[in-house]
Amino acid sequence: MPTVDGVDEDGTRTDEGRISRVDRGSVSVLLPAAGPGEEPAELTIATGRDGTLPAVVGDPLHPAVGDRVVVDGDRTLVAPRTSELARDGSDRTSVEQVIAANVDVVVIVEHLEPAPSLGRLERMLTIAWRSGAIPLVVLTKADLVSDAAHWVTEAGAVAPGVGVVAISASTGAGLDELEVHLGEAQTLVLIGPSGAGKSTLVNALAGADVMVTGVVRGDGRGMHTTTHRQLVPLPGGRLLIDTPGLRSVGIVATEEAVAATFEDIAALVELCRFNDCAHEREPGCAVVAALDAGELSERRFESWRKLQREARRQAARADHRIAAEQRRQVRTRGRDAREASRIKSRR
Repeated sequence: MPTVDGVDEDGTRTDEGRISRVDRGSVSVLLPAAGPGEEPAELTIATGRDGTLPAVVGDPLHPAVGDRVVVDGDRTLVAPRTSELARDGSDRTSVEQVIAANVDVVVIVEHLEPAPSLGRLERMLTIAWRSGAIPLVVLTKADLVSDAAHWVTEAGAVAPGVGVVAISASTGAGLDELEVHLGEAQTLVLIGPSGAGKSTLVNALAGADVMVTGVVRGDGRGMHTTTHRQLVPLPGGRLLIDTPGLRSVGIVATEEAVAATFEDIAALVELCRFNDCAHEREPGCAVVAALDAGELSERRFESWRKLQREARRQAARADHRIAAEQRRQVRTRGRDAREASRIKSRR
């Protein structure tokens, strides 16, 4: 019997399933197969009026695809997350949109036809580093271009320390190399723009058509048909979360995540003469020196500056939200104290 902390008396985890889909008012939970050769079962569980589920530790939270849950009779408790892939909300608040939970590898999918966007790769890498999972860049549609090796080099230059592999899910080219990069990872999430071939890649990894793929348009781009986040079981017990195409990537990141994405620039910053260097025309600025020498591109430098500004704005909005919540709690406590005082005076 699962205990409230999600651990049996012998210390083993008692998580009964993973959330495979989140809908308004309910979640779908994928349960382990009852035995060898059996298909995993799926259970639908209603969420609270505010869309939350009780957590094993802490306050109720809004569930996300990939969450581990403990099913104990009529209760469904969400276990603590080991990683959390999130993006900024579409409004001006500090509310984060959790894309996936408890993933080991964030697979960043970018198409080779049309040509990939290095700036978009940098934004998605920042999200991935912030999640606590390992990023991996996959360049798709390698069968449609003749310069795949060139783009692997280009992508590697903007993703220091990250694996980059070019594949063709249609022909199977590069899938063996992709498997090597995935290693022992048990839960993956795919993120990328519409038309990048994520659904085709899911089908290739699953060995079956588990996701509907769109037709290829006249410009060579596919139409991504995924409209919701969904967890897909893969052969061998691995799990994969497919996501809708991202039209824009609002980052939720710490400055540490930006520094991980721009490891090359972060190393240059350490060499600057002054700790508060603005990297404009200060004497002894290693960043400006690299720009002047052509060792650092103006595009990457401007991308770094932009993502730093966005990360700082996000942090400021989060601080504002926390302060607002603290003020609300003070007002609530004051109101409760006044009401208690009035009740006491009537006695």
